[in-house]
Amino acid sequence: MDKHLRAKVSLKNPWHFAAFGFGAGLIPFMPGTFGSLVAIPLLIAMSYLNDYWFISITVLSFIVGIKICQKASDAMGMHDHGSIVWDEIAGMFVTFLFIPISITTLVAGFLLFRLFDILKPWPIRVFDKNVHGGFGIMIDDIVAGAMACICLHLILYYLM
Repeated sequence: MDKHLRAKVSLKNPWHFAAFGFGAGLIPFMPGTFGSLVAIPLLIAMSYLNDYWFISITVLSFIVGIKICQKASDAMGMHDHGSIVWDEIAGMFVTFLFIPISITTLVAGFLLFRLFDILKPWPIRVFDKNVHGGFGIMIDDIVAGAMACICLHLILYYLM
């Protein structure tokens, strides 16, 4: 992130701190990947919860994420800057819905989510290009997470 944009945001602002994945999104290369990695310890902690709470936290991360991403986007004066990574965190939560957490599933789910998030196949690309604001920042990663989740369930069903 250049100095001009960095001057507009602060990790002391809780909205920005969350939007930038607790600072991971400010890493100058592959911020989306680092944002996705931030989700892993959170997912491990969430794995101790029952399905109701896992789903509730996932839905809440999406709903609150709309505001988080909008606030950061407004402060920066640009839509969906790469350093905004809350959407990756929420997308990773979706990836692991009803998936038992293990080293194997964490690696597979992480790789699948990153693949869908980076390549943006249909319908992810449609959302990415046509939906704006905080909801637009969030929705393409939620759909990428859903597609990764479906693939991960199929892999677990047929291969494990």
